[in-house]
Amino acid sequence: MRGKVVLITGGTGGIGKQTALALAGLGAQVIVTGRSQASGDAALAEIKQAAGSDNAELMLADLSSQQAIHTLAAEIRTRYPRLDVLINNAGLVNPTRELTTDGIEANFAVNVIAPFLLTRLLEDLLEASTSARVVTLAGGNVPQTLDLDNLQGEQSFVGLTAYSQAKLAMMVVMYEYAERLRGRPITVNVCYPGQASTNMTRSVTREMLPKGIRPLYPIFRLLTRPDGGRSATKASQSSVFLASSPAVEGVSGKYYDSKSREAAWPRPVLDAGIRQQVWQSVTRLAAGPASPAPTP
Repeated sequence: MRGKVVLITGGTGGIGKQTALALAGLGAQVIVTGRSQASGDAALAEIKQAAGSDNAELMLADLSSQQAIHTLAAEIRTRYPRLDVLINNAGLVNPTRELTTDGIEANFAVNVIAPFLLTRLLEDLLEASTSARVVTLAGGNVPQTLDLDNLQGEQSFVGLTAYSQAKLAMMVVMYEYAERLRGRPITVNVCYPGQASTNMTRSVTREMLPKGIRPLYPIFRLLTRPDGGRSATKASQSSVFLASSPAVEGVSGKYYDSKSREAAWPRPVLDAGIRQQVWQSVTRLAAGPASPAPTP
């Protein structure tokens, strides 16, 4: 990874930070995004120490805002002539339905729109690499059905259900993205990191679980208790593998589990009709005034 330029969203904590630490240790030039200057500076110091150099940079961005995503992409373009790896790691699970400044449900905005839009805005920098990789993280307990009439929780909203549906929609989009980039030097893959104790998982309340599994909440709390970053380090392994391993050079349109093994896509991902519908919806929602024209 020496000399490779890697962008990791949400790289100032949890799985993202552990991914950054690992890739910096392999010699990559790492850029991490976060929302807090204080936590970002602390994470950056750790990453630089792991790398044994100053080859790391922090960029602040609120990925629920499309304007912030455009600003982030523009900033990266002014500083780097190419991007070798983009890891869409940032995620959000909200307890209640909230709309962003763009009028999009927040879970859907961060988990679906943000990775799609950022990848789109950085396509030319990725293409400037000899072999670029886009890696996006899935969530746990991926459902086997996608409610197309409730993508943004318009009809019903339960925190973890909305999160899982958004992550499934993201998988649909990334599979379709991989298909549309065939023949270009950019691979697009998705991985499941596995269960980890992070600020996000520890923020989940009992009410955010579907009613049928709320009695299991004490077990969930036990699994997500603070562990000094050990579970997040383990959960970063699939991202690090897809970002750096020669074994997946040129491999695109695949889904990998927490042990970095190829896994079966959920059924909705393989449905061309669903992919077309979700792609069109996401493209429309992300089509702000500064957005590039969608790929045909």
